[in-house]
Amino acid sequence: MTRLEISKVPASRHSNVAEKIEDALLSSLAEMNEQSVNSSVVMQVTDKNDRLIAGVTGATSYGWFLIKTLWVGETHRRSGFGTQLMSAAEDEARRLGCHSAWLDTSTSEAREFYLQLGYADFGVLKNGAENEPTNHSRWFMQKSL
Repeated sequence: MTRLEISKVPASRHSNVAEKIEDALLSSLAEMNEQSVNSSVVMQVTDKNDRLIAGVTGATSYGWFLIKTLWVGETHRRSGFGTQLMSAAEDEARRLGCHSAWLDTSTSEAREFYLQLGYADFGVLKNGAENEPTNHSRWFMQKSL
């Protein structure tokens, strides 16, 4: 019997190995289940010097669009970039055949932002006073596209 080794991946290789793991999982799932399109969605806002100002990442699977990350640089917040990025990403998800979108967030300010975009809570994880960080919440939200 072959002995296998479990090892911690160095931080410098996290994204490379994580991408390989995700690709392998999606390939396995495609063999086992009928699926819709599995696509990555990445959109960005850059300045005239090609510096990143804002961006959104996501992925489609089984007709759902997962918003993985939305980020707007601090000096550009409240400028409309977040709303524009979400709208563009949702449009791309629709084009790829998605009927709904979902995300999770751990800040109440971001939750309010997503509520304004039509997202609604479908679950919440809450830390109690005895957990670190104390009284922290993570909201799971969804929206029909």
